[in-house]
Amino acid sequence: MIDVHCHILPEVDDGAKSWDIALEMCHIAAQDGITHIVATPHANYEYEYDREAHQQRLLRLRELAPTSLEFSLGCDFHFSYDNIEDALKHPHRYAIAGGQYMLIELSDYSIPFTISETMSRLNGAGLKLILTHPERNAILQRRPEQVLAWAEKGCAVQVTASSITGFWGKAAKNVSKWLLERRAVHIIASDGHDTKHRPPKMSEARKVVAEWADQETARMLFEENPRAIVCSEPLPYFPQPDQ
Repeated sequence: MIDVHCHILPEVDDGAKSWDIALEMCHIAAQDGITHIVATPHANYEYEYDREAHQQRLLRLRELAPTSLEFSLGCDFHFSYDNIEDALKHPHRYAIAGGQYMLIELSDYSIPFTISETMSRLNGAGLKLILTHPERNAILQRRPEQVLAWAEKGCAVQVTASSITGFWGKAAKNVSKWLLERRAVHIIASDGHDTKHRPPKMSEARKVVAEWADQETARMLFEENPRAIVCSEPLPYFPQPDQ
């Protein structure tokens, strides 16, 4: 499995608080069957995103981690005005592996009415957007049909593995299933932050997805689509969502 959303870089945001924790997270991921991790530090008002410094930190992590793991650098991109303007000027700064895919995180408190227009502008700058954990967003939990509309326009949807297994509560699990049943989920990722409460694990969620859908869909969401993302290739699984 390939995990495209993980806060495994130590001492840069609310993820791994030390190198020891980051390395333990690496071992947890490897034991769970993850072979490639995209380190995705936050880029928001609280945490500055320094791509060059993060890249150097990732190089060190790669040297210390189990040899079975591969790594790429991405970003948990908060959808704020300053970030958007900078991404329009420097799109590859925030993209996974410097390619064309970028994770975007929406606020739990408000979603701007100009969001579709902004998504189009970022697309025009050469970025393919991946909406992170809409099933956990309090606004989108009440309006999941909005996620279908964005998926119809080409925005990929990433659901958190621990939402599927119930960690984030009944609403998040139900919305995850609702989106999956409507073919509006394209990637499952761990959004791992630590070793105890939010570890980088996905195997249990994969079993649930195989039950909710089938083994082939699970393979696409946990392996093939994430692999295409880190290689900056078209997603092999991107059906039109069912309304």
